[in-house]
Amino acid sequence: MARISPFRGIVFHPEKIPDLSAVTTPPYDVISPEEQEHFYAAHPCNIIRLVLGKKSEKDTAEENPHSRAASFWKQWQAEGFLKKDENPAFYATAIAFGAGEPRITRYGLIAMVGLESFEKKMILPHEKTFSKVKTERLELMKASYANFCPIFSLFPDPENSILPCIRAAITDREPDSEFRDTAGHGQKMWRITDEGSIRELQARMKDKKLFIADGHHRYETALNFREWLKNNDPDFSDTHPANYVMMYLASMQDPGMVILPAHRMLKEIKPAVMETFLSKAGKYFQIRSIVCSAEKDLQTFTEELEAGEDRHTIGLCMKNRQELFLLTLQPGVMQELFSEELPGSLLNLDVTVLTRLIFMEILEFDQERLDNHNLISYATEVKKAVEGVRKGDYDMSFILNHTKIEQVRQVAEEGLIMPRKSTYFYPKVITGQVMNSLKR
Repeated sequence: MARISPFRGIVFHPEKIPDLSAVTTPPYDVISPEEQEHFYAAHPCNIIRLVLGKKSEKDTAEENPHSRAASFWKQWQAEGFLKKDENPAFYATAIAFGAGEPRITRYGLIAMVGLESFEKKMILPHEKTFSKVKTERLELMKASYANFCPIFSLFPDPENSILPCIRAAITDREPDSEFRDTAGHGQKMWRITDEGSIRELQARMKDKKLFIADGHHRYETALNFREWLKNNDPDFSDTHPANYVMMYLASMQDPGMVILPAHRMLKEIKPAVMETFLSKAGKYFQIRSIVCSAEKDLQTFTEELEAGEDRHTIGLCMKNRQELFLLTLQPGVMQELFSEELPGSLLNLDVTVLTRLIFMEILEFDQERLDNHNLISYATEVKKAVEGVRKGDYDMSFILNHTKIEQVRQVAEEGLIMPRKSTYFYPKVITGQVMNSLKR
């Protein structure tokens, strides 16, 4: 089912850019304004200028971050900072992360993947997206005709036949690029160009469904870009490069596959709403408080949160409250309230309990409030979620256990969609290791 093809990737020229850590970034959607400034200062060819350019009050329809990105993209190729590989390749990657030795390693394969509508159930999403983000990403693609960052997708491999094939293709070979990124992760990449390995990987992948882990906006934008070309380019055909999108493919069974929780941090919650929240929540949850005035108290809170993983325990930090709270869902609540509205695979997710019961039922958020990404931020560390409230940047933080990969697969295979930011696959796929042109 998965149509994967090698491609002539565009990479930073090692003679002009010997240290890739100076020009690469995480995906655009996890970069803070402070990090954006850091990446701008790191190097004049840092890829931040392509994926998340600075805005200006003087921006117009003709001159804006997207038009500037397209200019940098063209200029860097003309000046030799970027070069296109001579031969089509699959790009095998290894990312080493985690404290201590040995570090955890996750392997991936960057390839072009044939676009398929979600209705065909060959490439499956698991999360909702923001319309505004897709519109903005589409304008960037129209300006640049490029994939700057691969979409992170998963394939099931219970027989463990594909990961060994990738590793065999790079055994006893020095990587074509190697560096330590700004997060401290070790990044390696190898080109796979021999036809035998390429054919074998294509054959092993052809019966696989793909599950989008990270990059839902980018995938839907690729579909929209292809549709836009169909309507505006008289030369568009089935052979156009825009029928494919660059993806990073990883096995669900890879020992290095890690999912972190995405804690929610909320702004603009009225004081009266916070004052009555615990009494309203008490109708549905058993509530326990933990005084948190030291690091060890936060560790106790985290341990008890994780211990309640199978009982839908959710943590809470509120502005002007010294204690933290553990909300444990009472048995049968979700089935009683929402069984006619939601299927079982969604009812049993902590993110559904949070979104449907806490946000919509108790806090009475409407869809517009849920869609406003300026009022909901995310953190993967408990400490950061708590500090955000304690510093006054946020009014409430809800702290979650992580979603399991089996839950991701079940929801996607049933054609269902989780609430936004239900998962945080870690580490993110680096941006700038290899790129792809969508020009003929």
